[in-house]
Order: sequence, then structure tokens, then C-alpha cells
Amino acid sequence: MSDGILTFPSTLNTTAIVLALVASLCCLVPLFFRKTVVDKDGNPTPPGPLLRYPFLRKFPELVLDGWAKQFGPLFSLWMGNQLYIVISDQHIARDIFVNNGAIFSSRKNYFIKNQSILRGRAITASQYNDKWRHHRRIAAQFLTPKAVTKYANEIDYEAHILMQTFYTSTAKGAGPVSPQHDTVRYALNVMLIMALGIRTDDSTHPFVDRTLELTLEFNDLTGPLSNVEDFITPLQWIPTTMQKRGRKLHDAFVEVYGGFLLEVKAKLNKGEDVPDCLAKTLILTQEQEGLDWEDMCMLIAVFVLGGVHSTAGIIQWFLALLPAHPEIQRRAHEELDSVIGQDTWPTAEDESRLPYTRAIIKEVLRVHAPFWMATPHYSTEDYVYKGYFIPKNTGVILNCFTLHHDENRYPNAHAFNPDRYIDDHLSCADSAKLSNVMERDHWTFGAGRRICPGMAVAERELWLAISRILWSFTVHEMPNEPISLEEYEGQSGRTPKPFRVRMIPRHDRVHSLLQSRDEITF
Repeated sequence: MSDGILTFPSTLNTTAIVLALVASLCCLVPLFFRKTVVDKDGNPTPPGPLLRYPFLRKFPELVLDGWAKQFGPLFSLWMGNQLYIVISDQHIARDIFVNNGAIFSSRKNYFIKNQSILRGRAITASQYNDKWRHHRRIAAQFLTPKAVTKYANEIDYEAHILMQTFYTSTAKGAGPVSPQHDTVRYALNVMLIMALGIRTDDSTHPFVDRTLELTLEFNDLTGPLSNVEDFITPLQWIPTTMQKRGRKLHDAFVEVYGGFLLEVKAKLNKGEDVPDCLAKTLILTQEQEGLDWEDMCMLIAVFVLGGVHSTAGIIQWFLALLPAHPEIQRRAHEELDSVIGQDTWPTAEDESRLPYTRAIIKEVLRVHAPFWMATPHYSTEDYVYKGYFIPKNTGVILNCFTLHHDENRYPNAHAFNPDRYIDDHLSCADSAKLSNVMERDHWTFGAGRRICPGMAVAERELWLAISRILWSFTVHEMPNEPISLEEYEGQSGRTPKPFRVRMIPRHDRVHSLLQSRDEITF
């Protein structure tokens, strides 16, 4: 009897502990393990990794590639409380983003990017709604192929100055050059001319450094899977370093680009001549378009930064790749010498006559796309795709890394081989419209209704810069300074780690042609 009285509390305590543990597990399991969501007809979400993840910061494209191999071309992933669908197949990408674009064209309201930095403004961060259509229409006035032809002379001039800068900064090929600042300035000047009607007149101009600083900070803060605050809501209620950096970057955008807008406005108020540009259009139509001041600042900021980072990054990747491929350089030089000659250099009109040079550019865009996960789309309705349920408010990732390394589409996909595009005569914009997605060149500019609106500008800039680098120079790696093609900077967009190369003039005509134009300021 006494033994029974003595042991009863012990049994009770054990039961209480077990129940407490079970209750704790019931609360904790949903925080750490995936949940399969099923619709009313029993269709489940696609398979995927067992765990939920707070972030994927280091080389996330390799993680997604590994999961695509494990779970298939359509898999699901839980990032904290956010469900993502990851698409790693060309046909699925077309079905989802193009054929069902009305459902899959919105954006997740990321806490850092959308709420802290851009505050729901600018084309890249806007939900798929009338405001997005409105802002895209305004920006598109300066980004369509027809609009780009209005700036053809300015883009040509900036490409000339880029070659001249490489030539002079290397002491006519005798010394090394780190191309980061020069390529950023080239892309920056093109966007400044189109956005603000101005340009920088030297690679050491302080605004080049400032742009590089803002761009790198934006890319580091806005990786689509890199910030824990985006996926664990309670962290948004407490001060964090990432929040502080995001708000600081927002204020910098308003200060820097708002300052430029005020300068344009002051010139207009004085009756001074202002070239046609985005800022002029925004100021003159502000009331008619219903824009507030931050709308205007963020439209200008993202217009400039978006165009600078991706274009400069591709030229940097091209220069990083070239020294390891002397045979590719040799073939490009032979094509240029045979078709163009050495008395003049290639222009935009020569692109169709230089298929190997064009193929090099397409291959760089494939193997080093600046945005391996693009900017994820977001579903606005429930949808069932081939028996898999994609709920409303699901993030949808275009898995460019896996798409670009698909052996069925790109045999020996990890090799840098321009020959795979030698018979491709289409622009990237035209290639994206092909009905047979297995013939599409690449997915670097995205897909569907959120495809990059600046493709025409980027293609013109890349053509003029890369074709003229090949016409003017041979590019060599510096002794004892190996160039890393695996590591990169940025969580959203990617650029190579800083490197140096030698750019040696190919013939005597380079000097006289490069010195035929001077820097101008306007």
C-alpha cells in the first residue's frame, strides 16, 4: 500500500513530462519540417526537401540544382513560412510563366527588398496590378527597340570611350587593368543618359564609386532566398542589422536619385534645354500620371541600377573567361579581320555578319547569367499543374542554373562553347518568343510578363562592348593571379570577384581609332 502511494506521483510526473514533450514536438515540428498542402480534389504540392529553411545564402543555385536532380523538374521548398515552387524544365517554365502568366506574374512582398528598401515601388518590386502596369509603361518608353535607336549614337560613343579607357589605363597594353570600374561606368553612362540626360566624364568620378557601392549593397541585401527576416515573420518585429541596412539604402536612393531629379527640375523651371530622358518625362507628367516623389525616385533608381549591374557584370564575366580560351579569341579575331578588317571596327549594324562573335555573347549569358534565380514570381490564384497543387501566394522560382546546364538542351553544358549558338541568328528578345522552348537561347532575361524590359538596351551595349574588345585587344591573365570563375559577389545579382587582366592592342590601327574621339560632358 505504502509502495503504491509512493510510486503514484512518480508515474504521474512521467506522464506529464511525456505529454509536455509531445505537445512541444507538435508545436515545433511545423516550424522545422515541410508541410504538404492538398487541395479539395486531393492534389498535393510537388515533392521537395523534408526541412524548412530560414535562408539559403551561400551559392543557393547549387543547392537548388541538387534538389532538382533529387526531386525532379518541379519541386517545392519551404522557406520559413513561405512555400516556393522551383521550375527546372523549359516546357514547364513556358506553361507556367507564359501560358498562365495571368496567374504567375506577381511578386512576393519581401520584407527587406520590397518593404524596407523599395517600399512597394519600382517595376521590380511591384505586385502584378495596375500600379505595376503603369510604372512599366512609363519606363518602357525608353527601353523598347524603337526607343533604343534614339540613343544609338550615345551608346556607340560610350562603347568607344570604354575601349579608350582600357587602352589608356593599361598604358597601351603594357600594364594590367581591373575592369570593374570601367565596365560599371560604361553601363552607368548609358543608363544616366537615358534616365537623367547626363554622363560621368571619368572612371574616377565619385558617382561611379557611389553607384558601385549602392549596387553591391542592393544585390547583397536582396537575394530571393538569403534573408531570414523575409521568411520568419517575428524577426520583422525586432531591430536587425539587415533591416537597418535596408532602410539606410532606401534613404540613399531617395537622396541620390532625388537629388538628380531636383537638378533636372531646376533646369526645366529655368527654361534650360534638357535632353529627352526618363526624369524629364516623370517631372512633366507627374500630376497626370499620379506619381508621388518616392515613386519617381525609385523608378529612376531601379532603372539605373538594374541596367548597370547586369550589363557590367556580363562584360566582366566575358573578360574573366577569355584568357582561359585562346582558341576562342583566335577564331573571333579571324572572323573580325575577315568581315570587318582592321581599318574600322564593328558597329551595331554588323551583328548579323559576325555569327561567332554573337555566339560568344550568348554563351557568356548562358554560363554566367547575372541572376541564377531571376526574381521569383508569385501566384495570385490556386492552380493545379499536371496533378500538383500550387496554392495562391506561392513563390515561383525560375531555376536558371539548372535550365542552363541541361545536357539535353546544352550538351557538355559546363563547357564554355560558343559553337552551340553558331546557327542562332535571333536576338535574345526574339528567341524568347519561340514556340519551341528547346530552341530558346537561354533564360537570362527571365520569362513571361515579367521578362526584363531592358533587353534591347542590354543587347546593344553588350554587342558593342564585346565585339570591340575582341577587335581591339587580346586578353591575357596576369601571372600568378588566377581568375575565379566559381566565386562571385552579390546574393541577388552576381558579378565576378575583382580581378586583373592584360589587354594588349592587336594592331597599329587601334591607337589612331581610339584617339579619334574625346570625352564630353553634358
